[in-house]
Amino acid sequence: MQPVGAGERFAAWMHEATGLDDVRLGPEIAGGNSNVTRLVETRQGRLVLRHPPVNVVSDKAAAGVEREYTVIKALGARAPVPRAVAWCGDRSILGQPFAVTGWIEGVALDTELPASYPQGAETIDRLGIEMMRGLATVHALDWRELLPADFGRPDTFVQRQVERWLAVRAQSHVRELPLLAEVADWLLANRPTSSHASIIHCDFHLDNCLMALDEPRLQAILDWEMATIGDPLIDVGLCLFFWRRDPDANPGFRHIQALSNRADVMPVERLADVWSHATGFDHDRLDYYMVFAAWRLAAIVEGAYVLHRQGKVDTAYARGLADDVPNLLREAAAIIDRGRA
Repeated sequence: MQPVGAGERFAAWMHEATGLDDVRLGPEIAGGNSNVTRLVETRQGRLVLRHPPVNVVSDKAAAGVEREYTVIKALGARAPVPRAVAWCGDRSILGQPFAVTGWIEGVALDTELPASYPQGAETIDRLGIEMMRGLATVHALDWRELLPADFGRPDTFVQRQVERWLAVRAQSHVRELPLLAEVADWLLANRPTSSHASIIHCDFHLDNCLMALDEPRLQAILDWEMATIGDPLIDVGLCLFFWRRDPDANPGFRHIQALSNRADVMPVERLADVWSHATGFDHDRLDYYMVFAAWRLAAIVEGAYVLHRQGKVDTAYARGLADDVPNLLREAAAIIDRGRA
C-alpha cells in the first residue's frame, strides 16, 4: 500500500515533469518478479509505472529500475521497447525512485497460445522468429553511440559472472551440487573470445516479451533491469536454451517459454540462423552460451533455495528450486556431453 497522499504527490510531480493532466495511480499489473509494475491513467492516455517494492530498502533494486529506464531511453524508437516518459529519483514521492514508460497493448505468453492466435507449431515458430528479429534489432546497434562508456565491461563478463556466482554459492550453501563446480570449470576452460559487444538484456525469453493481441507479432521487449554490455550470444543462448525442450525430461523451470516445448517446432539452429541473418554475427559457439545460461540461472536462483532451507522464505517458487536448480545443472551438463560426442 502506498503512503497516504502518494497519489496526489505523484500526480503533481507528473504534471510538473511531463505536463500530463488528471494523473491517477491504477492497480498493479503483470510484469517482472523483482519490481512493482503499475498502471497509470492520464487524460492523455495510459502509462506504466515501475519501482522497487516500497517496503524494500535496497539501493541495488532502485539502481535496477534506473538502469532499465536508461536502456529503454537510449534504445528509443530504434528497437521494440516501451517509450521512456520520465524518471524520478526522489524517494519522497512514492517511497522509492520510479520510472514511467508508455503503455503498449499486448499479451505476455508462457504456457499456451491465446485463443485469438492460430493454434499449432507454425504459430509458435512465428513467435520464435519474432523474438530473434526483435533481439537482433537491439544487438545490431552500436552501444557506444547510445550509452556511457562505463555502462558495462563486455570483455570479461562471462568470466566475472562465473567467478562471482561460484564465490557466492561457496559462501552460502545448504546442499551439495557437484555439477555447479564441474560445469563452471568447463565454462572457464572453454571461454570463447568474443568478437562482438552489444547491449544485452540478460534475461531474454518469451515471457519477457509483449506480443500483439491478435497475432504472433512482437510489440515490445520488457524488463531491462539486468541489461549490460556483453556478447550478444548471451541473450540468444538463454532464449534458445528454453526453446524446444522435452517436457517429459524434467527440465528446470519448465514453465518458462513452455509453449515451445514440443518436438514439432523449428530447431534451435534455425532460429539462431534468423538472428545471424539479421545481425551479421555468427553463432558458432551457441552451445557454450546455452550452457552458460542454464548454469548462471541455477547459480543465481539457488540463493532463494538457501533462504528457504534457512527458514527465511517459504513460497512455492522457493520450494520448487529443490528440483529446478539440479535439473538446470543437469541440462547444462547434457549440452556439454552432446558437444563432446
